[in-house]
Amino acid sequence: MDETGLLADLIGDGEVVVLTGAGISTESGIPDYRGESGRSRPSEPMTYQTFTGSAEARRRYWARSHLGWRHVTRAEPNHGHRAVAELERRGLVSGVITQNVDGLHQAAGSRRVVELHGALDRVVCLSCGEPSSRDELDGRLREANPDWEAAPALVNPDGDVSLTDEETSAFRTVDCLLCGGMLKPDVTFFGETVPRLRVEECYRLVEGAGTVLVLGSSLTVHSGRRFVTRAAELDIPVAIINQGPTRADARALCRLDAPLGPTLRALLDHCG
Repeated sequence: MDETGLLADLIGDGEVVVLTGAGISTESGIPDYRGESGRSRPSEPMTYQTFTGSAEARRRYWARSHLGWRHVTRAEPNHGHRAVAELERRGLVSGVITQNVDGLHQAAGSRRVVELHGALDRVVCLSCGEPSSRDELDGRLREANPDWEAAPALVNPDGDVSLTDEETSAFRTVDCLLCGGMLKPDVTFFGETVPRLRVEECYRLVEGAGTVLVLGSSLTVHSGRRFVTRAAELDIPVAIINQGPTRADARALCRLDAPLGPTLRALLDHCG
């Protein structure tokens, strides 16, 4: 049996837990860190320590993210997102763990989604914990910067853009309306720990899975790779579809190096 047929059989058995990375969103125009779009563009992701330790760094981040948010909100689910949602609708996918922060799985119709690294459409105050929406913050930033504009050269995977220091120097940030504290997007920055309860929820999903299906992730970062490791420890089959090698290829029962959209559409036909 070829790899596609084996994968179709695994999915057809149901109880599939899907783990997705940035590669599933590239067909929606959101670049990844390590795939083809990532290699074409240098990226220096914001770290938690830099963000919280420097007002200048926060100003640069919010200026860049203010423009990047416009790009993220225009992105629409692609064939890969819709295929995952359809497999859930058919009762074959029991849950999705996504390392992405773009909300495209939910937009495609997936219902049980654990956003491992949070979501860009939410904002939280680091002082009082008050949550708010990104749309609300976007409106406040527009009011605070009525004449500010810049021309981004590149869009980054974490929802910001590349700008020069000169372009960000005049940008004005805003603080929490409730307590005046520091606002942060409700996403896990590099150097920050994923909330424990969220990690435990992911482990519960994996431990109850019939198959763990990895889509569009190189599994370079331990944050996502640990769930594949756990599946392998429990002898739960692991299948991977990714363009380029991953750090868990040796653990995969089934491995396809192929574009996600067309491959997942073909699998839908196999799983009829």
